[in-house]
Parts: sequence; structure tokens; C-alpha cells
Amino acid sequence: MISIKILSPSGTIYDGEALHATFPGEAGAFAVYPSHAPIISTLVKGNIVCFPGNGEKQIFSIQNGFVEVRNNHVTVCVE
Repeated sequence: MISIKILSPSGTIYDGEALHATFPGEAGAFAVYPSHAPIISTLVKGNIVCFPGNGEKQIFSIQNGFVEVRNNHVTVCVE
């Protein structure tokens, strides 16, 4: 599992664990799974999709932002 925290200027949008998640990166969409290599990436308009493992995905529409992945912790700042 990975720990994901999605933050916006108005507060925390999502704070939980997921099997994996996909992000709208500037160079194209990408997925993050457990033990993913550390990265920092800019995000563009699109959807962040979290797969918490209960069979229901969580979808968050964003305008832009960035994501940091490190040690199975994913921190996302978005507008």
C-alpha cells in the first residue's frame, strides 16, 4: 500500500492508503505503486485516480499542481 495525501489551498482533499494511483503528468499520465522510485513531477489539468483496494476508485479533478513520491508516501499539492 501507498499513503496518499492530496492538499489544496482550501484544505486536505484526500488522506488515505491505496494500492496504486494515477496522475496527469506534464509528460503524460503515470501510475505510482508501492516501492516506486522517488520522484517529483508537475501535474496538469486532468484526474488523479486513487485505487484504495475496496473495489471503488476515488477520482479527483485538478487544474495543476505537483506530486512528490518517497518511501511509499505520496504528497500532492493541487489547485
